[in-house]
Amino acid sequence: MSERVKEVAIQEADRIKTLTTDAARSGAYLYPIRGIAYFLSHRVLWKPLTAKLVPTLSLGLGVTTFMFVFTYLPQAAVMTFTQGPLAAVSAALLVLSESSTIFTMLSKTLLIEDALVDTFDGVLMSKGTTDLVSSGRQIKAGNNPIARLGKVIKSPLARFSPNALIRYFMYLPLNFIPVVGTIIFVILQGRRMGPSAHTRYFQLKGWNSAQKEKHIEENKAAYTSFGVASALLELVPVASILFAFTNTVGAALWAADMEKGAVNEHGTSPQLREQAKKAE
Repeated sequence: MSERVKEVAIQEADRIKTLTTDAARSGAYLYPIRGIAYFLSHRVLWKPLTAKLVPTLSLGLGVTTFMFVFTYLPQAAVMTFTQGPLAAVSAALLVLSESSTIFTMLSKTLLIEDALVDTFDGVLMSKGTTDLVSSGRQIKAGNNPIARLGKVIKSPLARFSPNALIRYFMYLPLNFIPVVGTIIFVILQGRRMGPSAHTRYFQLKGWNSAQKEKHIEENKAAYTSFGVASALLELVPVASILFAFTNTVGAALWAADMEKGAVNEHGTSPQLREQAKKAE
């Protein structure tokens, strides 16, 4: 039995290693970085964020404070038995991750869902893919991509899935394994966050479940790469309100490249692939 467990563990480790290597080579982790730069340089995209900034920041501060006051010390005490002196830092990262998950669930469900949809569609409009956006909402005349967004025809981004929260807490024990466990945990979170970033794109394309699954499987490494970078950026709950929007911008930039056929066999822009090579 122990040999079988060891064999499965080795196979899983090899699979994750291969996925991680392919994810790094895809260069998709640079899209969230591009999203930050594009967002900061296009003030017109700030409107959906600024409209929701105060209530969302208040929610983030409240959730983070609550989690540190009531959960940090118990988790640090338990981690001391497995991680020794690293327990304090690991527990802090774990609480931040837990806070981020709760904050993301509440904010995206209650506060910023519509704003993220407007941001995604606005970026697609600014990149010249108006026809795609028009399949999901009415388009007004004008030059401002946000102001041109009319009534939504197709359903917006899917609300938070309870299954995602269940998987999150299932993976939490991995953090009790020093360093390696936390890395695996972030990768698994990235595998979930990557495809979910293109939920709106799939809706605008009108794809069914089979088409979505086929596309995600063909670009699994790239989506994992994008998801890991996004997860790391959204780690700090209060700052994650900004990164939720910049990650959405990055996802829209990627979708625009896909829509224009400006992607390589890795599912990403060739220019992005070259940047990734230089970083290796």
